[in-house]
Amino acid sequence: MAFKTTSMTHNSDDGRRELTVKEFKRWLMKFDTDKDGRISRKELQQVVKATGGWFSRLKGTAGIKSADKNGNGFVDGCEIENLIQFAQKELGVRIVPY
Repeated sequence: MAFKTTSMTHNSDDGRRELTVKEFKRWLMKFDTDKDGRISRKELQQVVKATGGWFSRLKGTAGIKSADKNGNGFVDGCEIENLIQFAQKELGVRIVPY
């Protein structure tokens, strides 16, 4: 997995990486290559690749579709919360509230 900073990640009982919501948001925004404060489909594909995931194009598209509630093709700051389920299912991480 691409979670290289051990201070930011913890292993849960099932061996999955564990991040708080705040840590997840901060980590996700590292993939915002154009620094517009939003995650595009291509940027989300890079997230999938960085975590060792397969089918990054398909999963990136699916992640945007599930999280992009206003239909603008991007995951905005207020929609990042919607990526939590996607990240837990497709990226093999556990997001905890604290």
